[in-house]
Amino acid sequence: MFKLNGYTLGERTIPIAVMATGDLTVTRRNHDATGNVVSPKDGLPVFDSASIFLAGKITDKIGGFAQFTYSNYDHQGSDGQWVGHWASDNTDFRYVDRIIGDTSDLILGTTVHNNPTVQDVWNTAPAWSYPYLSSSTSAVGAPQFLPIMEGALAQQVVGVGGYLYWNRTIYAELTAYQTADGIWSFLSKGSKAGDLAHPQTYVRGYNPYLRLAVTREWGPHNIMVGAFGLNVNVYPNDPNEFPIFTQGVTRYRDIGVDAQYQYLLEPNTFTAQARYIRENISDPNNLVYGDSQSANLKSLRLKASYIYQAKYGVSLSFFNVTGSTDTVAYAGSANASPATQGWTPEIFWIPVQNIRVGLQYTHFTKYLGARSNYDGNGRKAVPRPAERSDHKREI
Repeated sequence: MFKLNGYTLGERTIPIAVMATGDLTVTRRNHDATGNVVSPKDGLPVFDSASIFLAGKITDKIGGFAQFTYSNYDHQGSDGQWVGHWASDNTDFRYVDRIIGDTSDLILGTTVHNNPTVQDVWNTAPAWSYPYLSSSTSAVGAPQFLPIMEGALAQQVVGVGGYLYWNRTIYAELTAYQTADGIWSFLSKGSKAGDLAHPQTYVRGYNPYLRLAVTREWGPHNIMVGAFGLNVNVYPNDPNEFPIFTQGVTRYRDIGVDAQYQYLLEPNTFTAQARYIRENISDPNNLVYGDSQSANLKSLRLKASYIYQAKYGVSLSFFNVTGSTDTVAYAGSANASPATQGWTPEIFWIPVQNIRVGLQYTHFTKYLGARSNYDGNGRKAVPRPAERSDHKREI
């Protein structure tokens, strides 16, 4: 409700916060069949990133959330040295009005943001979903290929939309996305055309996103069931990462369903979440896919967590990515496949409200279409554990 009301609840204060994250990653069999290192900095504690937040109430009806992040191990330069990087991060500004009557409670709002689903208020949305943090240096720490809605447009676009929430029951939103350039370039700060490490993604025109959800609360229980869809047309970049506006676009159409259940009654908190996205891809000019002019990609994530006394927690997540094969789009796979599947159990401790320490283990049962020799060089879909510290807290 705080977010739906435009971050305006409460008193106006100095709205600055900071965050830092670090991790230690250990990868089993950290060399491929040719002897190349798979996960640099393996077995070493590293300082991942730091963020500055400016968030809260501006007026009684206007509020916002802005994040700027420094990534310490952002990428490796041509000399093999790690390079740090400052960039815009999740940002969401809102104007909201709330109309409360004898039998109705209606929230009407507008939002301007830079990451599809960052405006969402449920942790099933890709921008806020598990895993909240993964290794910053491991190349195999997570699925390589996901629907475009699951992060590829983050800090690349600007979305302007409107939403309503009626009687704490029905939520509906319609947003249009365009490239975050020109007057909107502050939302994609850190990315630009021609930057090989951080190229700008350009989309054609206005690209619609629709979100519907039904919620219900009773006692310590609450449940949400929803659906969403995004249609986006993306221009290709040339080998130097400059956009090509003359060769057409690749169209991605993502349709998804999600659900969340929570039991919130101290000292116990239980959360269960599910999300499924199917992406249909039309690539008539073979800009991304080489074997066909149409393809699909499907992503499933299930997750459950339990927290005791807001301090001690366990969680278990399952992920499964499948899709059509393509020798160009998935050149790193010996099977030309994006199919990746695995489990992520985690235990964590929150000694004080602002610190969380966890031990997370990712067990791949399939990686890029196979359990063994997925890259043609003998590499297997083996587990990857990671110890971490981060700021996220489920409530």
